[in-house]
Amino acid sequence: MTVDVQPYDALLLVSFGGPEKPEDVIPFLENVTRGKSIPRDRLAEVGRHYHLFGGRSPINDQNRALVAALREDLAGAGVDIPVYWGNRNWDPYLTDALREMAADGVTRAVCFVTSAYASYSGCRQYRENLAAAAAEVPGAPQLDRLRHYFNHPGFVEPVVDATLAALAELPDGTREDAQLAFVTHSIPDPMNDTSGPSGGWYLRQHTAAAAVVVERVRQETGHRFPHELVFCSRSGPPSVPWLEPDVNDHLELLAKRGASGVVMVPIGFVSDHMEVVYDLDTEALATASDLGLPAVRAATPGIDPRFVAMVRDLLVERAAAERGDDPVRHHVGGLPPSWDRCVAGCCPNPRGERATVGGEAG
Repeated sequence: MTVDVQPYDALLLVSFGGPEKPEDVIPFLENVTRGKSIPRDRLAEVGRHYHLFGGRSPINDQNRALVAALREDLAGAGVDIPVYWGNRNWDPYLTDALREMAADGVTRAVCFVTSAYASYSGCRQYRENLAAAAAEVPGAPQLDRLRHYFNHPGFVEPVVDATLAALAELPDGTREDAQLAFVTHSIPDPMNDTSGPSGGWYLRQHTAAAAVVVERVRQETGHRFPHELVFCSRSGPPSVPWLEPDVNDHLELLAKRGASGVVMVPIGFVSDHMEVVYDLDTEALATASDLGLPAVRAATPGIDPRFVAMVRDLLVERAAAERGDDPVRHHVGGLPPSWDRCVAGCCPNPRGERATVGGEAG
């Protein structure tokens, strides 16, 4: 049985990108920070994080695995549609993906962005990059963005199971009084304040997702674990306030409070990006070890079959909506399913207005 996903004739995986060898590291970081006046020594400092892993970010290999899993899932479910992949900041670039799609005759594609939440850097910047890439490619397909999926069961359920598994890894005698630290990428306070259609949606969505995980863990264990949303990867000047507390500062506070252990749940990340393997697995776990605080990092969704199937569900849902149907929009928790099209002015660019895809005009 074939599943109808018209008007779409392709799915585009849109991601951040990352270096794949040591000589890629600084050029990649220059792409990421272009227009932000970041000092060269700061780039070299961040570059050392990559060199700890051979100068290779894990993200591209993870996206290759996700593309393969998506193709297998779609074919198995009767969705006859090709899957492409393009990055914002490294090969394969979005322009290359769109050129390939245009050459293949793709006319309208739906985009799955590997960022589950609303913010300028997590949503609108991708939409700007897609618009800029499309402007460079004659005959580029029309592009729509799939909705944010922070509260889709296919994202939340793997996080719940990963949290339970991480709790089980804590030493005996530490679990009952352990804490959950939900970790996401910090952003400037003003970026959060303007995120979403009415402001504050970056924090609101994370808080809602964490609340669902805490409740589901309670249902499984009979215990409601104390928890807090904390942040990593701050990169801005000290004069600009960013979301806090930093995960390392939070671990120090937990140790002072006498916490028996902590599970770090990387709820802001869909796979083991550099922010996970360095900021959490390397830096934060070292902080916890120095403090004598038992700590375990929960797994990210990665290519969990439920997460992969979620992409298909979002594709089928959006296709039905574009055809004028009223699809079921799967979601959990206290917030409704996210919007298909971003309203004008949603998650504004702090450096000025730029063309986007996937939003309302005006």
